[in-house]
Amino acid sequence: MLGAEPRYRTRHPRYPQEAMKILLIVNPSASSVTARTRIVIQKALSADHRLEVAATSRRGHATRLAQGAANDNIDVVVVLGGDGTLNEAANGLAGTQTALAAVPGGSTNVFARTLGLPDDPVEATGALLDAMEAGSVRRVGLGSVNDRYFLFHTGVGFDAAVVERVERRGGLLKRFAGHPLFVVAAAETWLWHYDRRRPAFRVSSRRTDEEAFGDPETTGVDGLFTVCLNTDPYTYLGTRRLSLDPAATLDSPLSMVTFRSLTLARIIPVLVRALGLAGPPVAASPVVDHRGDVVEAVVSGYRPLPYQVDGDHLGEADELRFRHEPAVLDLVVPLGSPVLE
Repeated sequence: MLGAEPRYRTRHPRYPQEAMKILLIVNPSASSVTARTRIVIQKALSADHRLEVAATSRRGHATRLAQGAANDNIDVVVVLGGDGTLNEAANGLAGTQTALAAVPGGSTNVFARTLGLPDDPVEATGALLDAMEAGSVRRVGLGSVNDRYFLFHTGVGFDAAVVERVERRGGLLKRFAGHPLFVVAAAETWLWHYDRRRPAFRVSSRRTDEEAFGDPETTGVDGLFTVCLNTDPYTYLGTRRLSLDPAATLDSPLSMVTFRSLTLARIIPVLVRALGLAGPPVAASPVVDHRGDVVEAVVSGYRPLPYQVDGDHLGEADELRFRHEPAVLDLVVPLGSPVLE
């Protein structure tokens, strides 16, 4: 799908006679990060390249580390952590010539798995080294919400309320409970902690073939939960993809999938479709409003809206403005990745 030629051939053009300069950003609190794994990955990356290592200590730290790496002409920033740490690094690198590489270290690792990387972080490091040697680096597009970039999606409403409940439980429980914790939090949120009776917001959008927004009163849609996708799948449940729009890719504009109802009778059939178990695509469901090729969108709240970006809860907002930002980030893509097909 990403048709651009590789930018790097064996060695980064900035250092044609030398090994590349790599910064490894490690989130030591991430679910799958252990001291042994970190040491093995450091040895692998430093075997043929000049490696620096930095550990995150607080929210937002990876963004500042990545910005510093770009200012210091680092060639590649490798992130060992979950999707939240990867998102922070992407926000520090967007618009620069320093590439981003993902090593799965979290509980779900949606973006790394979307790229086709192995779940094992050591195996994933080997795949990334092969990709860098082959020059498999692509300039890709991102989404942005209120000037915050996202790699794969932003969720507004119900799923953000679920993420907030998970984060309240603390890091240790999230580290060891993983997906079951999200299932329990989703059930609790649905039963007691989210208003499912009244619309929470109105979504209006502009496509690539439209010069301006339509009238929100006539072209917008009310919803209880919406996801703005930069890639698909939306997430994973165990080993199974939860797909909301297979057409959402890194080389296309955004996709907005809005749920107008959260009753079990309507949501369960959509979930079955999203898991690929039966039925037509999610977009064909009468309870879903689907908009593809979106370059801009506005979500206007009827009450304060919880929202999450790449799996991290960012609080509440009265209005969220989305934009597609094409060709803004260099990304190391593993050889044979589905995004290259």
